Amino acid sequence: MAAYRYDFPVSVLIQRLKYAAELAVAPWLADRLLETVEQDRLPDMIVPMPLHEDRLKERGFNQAALIGERLAAKLRLPIDYAACLRVKATRPQVELPIKERRGNLRGAFVCERDLTGRHVALVDDVMTSGASLEELARVVRKAGASHVSAWVVARAVKG
Repeated sequence: MAAYRYDFPVSVLIQRLKYAAELAVAPWLADRLLETVEQDRLPDMIVPMPLHEDRLKERGFNQAALIGERLAAKLRLPIDYAACLRVKATRPQVELPIKERRGNLRGAFVCERDLTGRHVALVDDVMTSGASLEELARVVRKAGASHVSAWVVARAVKG
């Protein structure tokens, strides 16, 4: 589920959040995403896209976690920041050609929580190729989740 196409002006807002640390943008983006959530089919929990500890130290925050926090508060859902971890420092997906993105993420995530029977919503800011969300979803399903949803603020669409 995506609230927007990754186009102007949303693309600029996301870039300001991620690369200029304009954290006040996160609640606004989350509220726009919230408008697309089907209230009658809510998940059991929210899991934000994890950042590797090196990237987190470099950036100082996880934009997906900031968006997820707001969603969790508004929807009165639990958010689990530690359910899944990014254990492999990968090159930023944006730097790679689409064909190389899946391979870049193999083994990047682990999920140590028992998610048996749970409906988990994965939250991220942008989905381009879908490789990150696909790999995280694979790990979440392996941890027992019965249903996995992907919630993103914006999705890159070709053409």
